[in-house]
Amino acid sequence: MSLRQRFGALCSTSLSILRTRLEIFALEAGEQKASFLKLLALLAGALLFATLAILVFSLFVALLFWSTEYRYWAIGALMVLYALLAILFTYRIIQRLTHEPMPFAVTLEELGRDIQLLERLRNEDSESK
Repeated sequence: MSLRQRFGALCSTSLSILRTRLEIFALEAGEQKASFLKLLALLAGALLFATLAILVFSLFVALLFWSTEYRYWAIGALMVLYALLAILFTYRIIQRLTHEPMPFAVTLEELGRDIQLLERLRNEDSESK
């Protein structure tokens, strides 16, 4: 086999590997985008209805205790409850963002395998010389 044929085969193989990796990356990017948009829509709906529920609940409690001397305690208790819930939700968001798998992990894994294969081939080639 001539040098030109080997070079052509090497380029063809390299382009094929690159194309496969780009296809994997595109699939993962599409999945990440769809997942993010669904999560964003759910988050917007949850925030809207949670805000409405909190508003109505707060008005209910305030009106319930308005004629008593404990009205300020009731409003303060609601404030503490809402603050604790905000802290809990913030903690859960941070936990989810830090513990979920990295985006494009499959692409990075495949590229790592490609690098290991190329290093092994280079080492075998240097040993044979």
